[in-house]
Order: sequence, then structure tokens, then C-alpha cells
Amino acid sequence: MISRQPLTLSVYALLLSLVALASACGGGSRAASNKQQADAAAQATPAIVDVTTAAAIKRELPRFIEATGSLAADEQTDVAPPVAGRVVAVGVDLGSYVGRGAVLARLDDADARLRLTQLEAQAGQARSAVRQAEARIGLGSGQAFDPTRVAEVRAARAALDLAETQLRRFERLVESGDVSRSAYDQQRAQREQLREQYEAQLAAARQNYAGVQTARAAVAAAEAQLAQARKAIADATVYAPISGYVADRPADVGEYVTTSSKIATIVRTNPLRLRIDIPEQLISLITPGQGVSITTSAYADRNFAGRIVRLSPNVTAVSRTLTVEAEVENIQNLLKPGQFATVRIAQARPEPALLIPARAIRTDQNVSRVFVIKDGRAQERVVQLGQTEGELVEIKSGVGDGELVATGGNIEQLKDGAAVRQ
Repeated sequence: MISRQPLTLSVYALLLSLVALASACGGGSRAASNKQQADAAAQATPAIVDVTTAAAIKRELPRFIEATGSLAADEQTDVAPPVAGRVVAVGVDLGSYVGRGAVLARLDDADARLRLTQLEAQAGQARSAVRQAEARIGLGSGQAFDPTRVAEVRAARAALDLAETQLRRFERLVESGDVSRSAYDQQRAQREQLREQYEAQLAAARQNYAGVQTARAAVAAAEAQLAQARKAIADATVYAPISGYVADRPADVGEYVTTSSKIATIVRTNPLRLRIDIPEQLISLITPGQGVSITTSAYADRNFAGRIVRLSPNVTAVSRTLTVEAEVENIQNLLKPGQFATVRIAQARPEPALLIPARAIRTDQNVSRVFVIKDGRAQERVVQLGQTEGELVEIKSGVGDGELVATGGNIEQLKDGAAVRQ
């Protein structure tokens, strides 16, 4: 006979186990359900983003045209020697500053000096020939030529005058019968002979003066050759034609150079020229004398001042731009020819503009956005940007005067419609 007491205890223990298991399962389900409800509640309540804000302000803004350009030297010259020769000395190097008239190089001038000595001797002979020719006709230094003042001419003239006087006397005597006709004819023939002698002396004097002129021409030619020889000696020294910096110096000592060889390149860097291409639609806004402000990548935090000095007379047909030249002061020689520059050309009158801090703007793929804070929420807006004025940027559209824009805090967590706390 089987005992019922052990069986009853076993059944009872099994029932207790089932009840405990059911209780455990029911408790786990309620915990999971409570967690899901809490998460849903958290999602239903949006997080509040802490931000700092600034109001869009309207004020008068100096207007300018922004463009790009290239800097160039005010003057640049490649210096070549006036004569050919061998370089015996070089007085400058790359980067040297030279004043106008400074010695750049010297060429060998030995041959030129020998020729000068030879020509000086020839010129001396020519001057001696002039003095002899002048003495032949009694012409003093600096005296004007008068053939009647030549001694031979004066003597011939005196003889002719005497014969003329005698002939007039014979004319009276032949009429009175005191002199025969034959004596009168003899006296007249003598007068004609003396006239011919006088004319011959005049011609000889003029011919001698022509010799003087020829000798003087020879002196002038010799002196011209002397001047050329002296110039050849002077040209053996090559001088700087302008003040500036040596940008290139290809000549070396011992090198033979010709009149087409380059000794050095000199550039004047103060002021610099800035060439700017202005679009056709902005031509009316450009006039000589306007101020410009430029920046370069080498000095991004520094502005350099200048002014417009020259305008091209025509618009480039291909690009439809007007070339404008400005002069930029470069006293400290910080700017270099060839540098690329960003240019601002100031306009005459300021205009009202709406400005916000640059840190409020987020730009992605050339689209700029800001978050406007209104009624405790963020509104994302696309804006059109204008000029930059220090840490402020002009807003042409998208934000109204006095509206608040998010500038800092947890601004990176903002999205359209997010709740914010200032």
C-alpha cells in the first residue's frame, strides 16, 4: 500500500515552484514595460539647447568694390653695357639696393685708352694745321674773315688805287695836250693789269680761307673721334639708370659681354603698381584718385593703402573688363612684385546695411545659414551674405533688423524648431 503523505508533499512543492516562476515572469514584464514608457516620455519632451545670441543691427557701412589683382614694379629695367668688353669687376649682387648712378660693373678699357692717346695726337696735329692756315692769311683766333684785310690783298689794292689816280690825271693831261695819247694808253693798261692782280689776290685770300675751313673741319672731326674715345672709356663703367633693388645679375667677372648682354635687372618697388580688372558693369563706379586697400596671403592680417591713378581707355573685348592701375605705398618693402592681392576700392558714400556676427553663420556647399531665435525656438534660415566689416558680416536677405541670431553656446546642437535657452 502506497503512502499518500509523501505524494501530497511533492505535489505541494511543485505547485509552489510554479507560482514563484509565474511571479518572476510577471515582474520582469512590468519592469520592461515601465522602461519603455519612460523612454517614450523622454522622447516626447525635447531637450533644451543653451545658446548665446546677438541682435542683427543696422548701420551705415562704407561701400567698396572687391576685386583681385597682381602687384608689379613701378619701374623695371634690364641694364646692358653701351660697349662690348670683358667684365673686370661687378659691384652688386642679387637683392642689393642701388641708387641711381651707382656702379654695377666695370669692363676692360685698355684698348679704349690706347685709342684715346692716338686720337689726341692726331687732334693736336689738326689744330696746328689750323693755326698755320690762319697765319697765312693773317687771321687771328676768333676773328671774322675779311679778304680785304689780307696783306697781299691790301698791297694790290693800294697799287690799283694809285694807278686809278694816275689814270685820271693822264685823262686831264691828254685833253690839254700835255701828255700823248700813247702815254695815256700805257697808263690805262697798267691800271687794268693792277686790277687783275688785285682780283687774283682776293681769289688767293679766299682760297686760303677755304684751306682754313678745311683744317678746322679736320679739327672738328678729330675732336669728335676724341669724344667717342672718351665715351668708350666712360661706357666701360656700367651705371644704374634708376634707384631700386637688383632682381637679377647674370654677369660675372671674366665674362665677355656685348651691347645685347644683360648686366643686371633693377626694379623700383616703392610705390608698386597694382593692376586690377574691373567688370564692365562697375566701370561707372571707378574714378582716378579713389582709395584702395589691399591684402595678400603673406600678410593676411595687414592692410596696405593705395589709390587709383590710371584707367585703360578701352574694355578688353574677351573678358569685358577694364584694366585699372593703382599705386600702393611700399616704404618698408614688405610687398613684392608678382604677388597676388585682394583689393577693396572704396566708394564715395556709405550705405545702410544689416550686420550680424560672423560666428553666427554656417556655410555648407556654398549655402549660408543662421539660426534665428524666436519665441524660445530656433528657426533655420538661408541668408545671402554681403560685405565683411571686421567680425561682422552684412546680411542682404534672410534676417530682419533686431532679430536675434544664435552665436555660441551649444549652437552645433541646434536644428530647426529646437527649444533654446539664452
